Amino acid sequence: MITYQQIDESLLPLYDTVPMLVHVSKALTPKRLQNGLGGILFEEIKVEPYTKNLGAYSMPSHYRKRHNIGNWGFYMAFDGNKPVGAATIAARTKTVHMLENREDISVLWDLRVIDGYKGRRIGTKLFALAVAWSKARGFRQMKIECQTNNVAACRFYAKQGAVLRAINEYAYIHDTDLREYEMQLLWYLDL
Repeated sequence: MITYQQIDESLLPLYDTVPMLVHVSKALTPKRLQNGLGGILFEEIKVEPYTKNLGAYSMPSHYRKRHNIGNWGFYMAFDGNKPVGAATIAARTKTVHMLENREDISVLWDLRVIDGYKGRRIGTKLFALAVAWSKARGFRQMKIECQTNNVAACRFYAKQGAVLRAINEYAYIHDTDLREYEMQLLWYLDL
C-alpha cells in the first residue's frame, strides 16, 4: 500500500534517494506556421533512445544552499518504508526566477516517481497534493516546467488540466548534455 506524507527539511536526504529518470524515445519538435506568426504545432518524433537523470540537476538536500526554502512544501510517497516518489512546491522565494516575482503563484519544482512504480497513479496523487498545498496558501496558479524530450510528462500535465503557455528554445543552451530537441515548456494550472 502506497502512503503519502508531507515532510520537512530533515527528510530531504531521503528524498535524494528517489531517482528522477526520464527514458526518452520520443520528443516534441516545433513546426512553425508562417515562421511562428501562424502558431506553433508540436510533432512527436522518434529519437535514439537514452535515459536522462534529471535528479543530477536537482538534489533536494541542496536546495537550502541556493534558496530560502521556508515557503516550500515537500511530499513523499512510500511503499512501506521504501521511498517511491516525491514532489516539491516552491513559493515566495526571490531567488526562484520561475516565480516571476509574483506572490500569487507556486511552482511545481520537482515531481518524481521511481521506475517500477510509474503508471500506478503515484504521480497523480503527488500532483494533487501539490495543488492542494498551493490552494491552501491562496495561490492563483501553479507553474510547471517540462522539456520537449519528456513527452510522458507533457501528456501528464495536460491531463491534469495544465495549459502550455510558454516555450523557451534556449533555456538550456549552457547545458552540456543538451540535445537539439530539448526545449523548456512552461505549463500553468489555474487554481
